[in-house]
Amino acid sequence: MPYLHLRLAAEASDTLAERASAVLLEHTTALLGKKPEVTSVTVEFVDPRRWRIGGTRLADSGHSAFHLDVKITDGTNTKAQKAAYLRRVFDDLAALLPTLDPASYIVIDDVRADAWGFGGRTQEARFIDSQSL
Repeated sequence: MPYLHLRLAAEASDTLAERASAVLLEHTTALLGKKPEVTSVTVEFVDPRRWRIGGTRLADSGHSAFHLDVKITDGTNTKAQKAAYLRRVFDDLAALLPTLDPASYIVIDDVRADAWGFGGRTQEARFIDSQSL
């Protein structure tokens, strides 16, 4: 049950939003083993005039950029899985954004199971309920 929030410093485009969402869903399912039916993705466009890297507006540099914040349950993925995910997501988003600045970030936030959930239940409660006594 991950939640992904992608911010793109690029001209708003439904096509780009759909393609980026598809990349995220594919890799979150295949590389992190998350269930697609409960994976939530938000794509937000930020005006390149309002995004700076190294003090320079992206609108002036001609670059695009992104910031991806991924929330997953702590302890559900290995360092190797997360490293592979970062590499593949970065590479595939770079293919969608040919002027991508390398200072585009992916943050995987490992959230404690008792501190988040969906459908009114924490991930901790879901785990406990799944265990047979």
